[in-house]
Amino acid sequence: MNLTVTAAAVDWFRQEWGCEAGDTIRFFVRYGGVSTVQDSFSMGIAKEQPNEIGLSTTVDGITFYMEKDELWYMNGQGLTVDYLPATDEVDFKLT
Repeated sequence: MNLTVTAAAVDWFRQEWGCEAGDTIRFFVRYGGVSTVQDSFSMGIAKEQPNEIGLSTTVDGITFYMEKDELWYMNGQGLTVDYLPATDEVDFKLT
């Protein structure tokens, strides 16, 4: 399993959330919403400190992560986080 955050997504986090080196961004599982990853669940995003990192990547000094107890969501696959300018949305795909 790996976590990939594209340059477009990193730029979006810098512009929209004011992220800078040293910040931590959590991707978490939430019940409900629309997802191509798991039925009845979707991904949420929060700017918060980690508790128990299960998967992470650092891009331009910003650490993106998922907690260990939420890795079930990925079914053993990797996760790519991208930004789609056409819809102005952050996109999550299993890889």
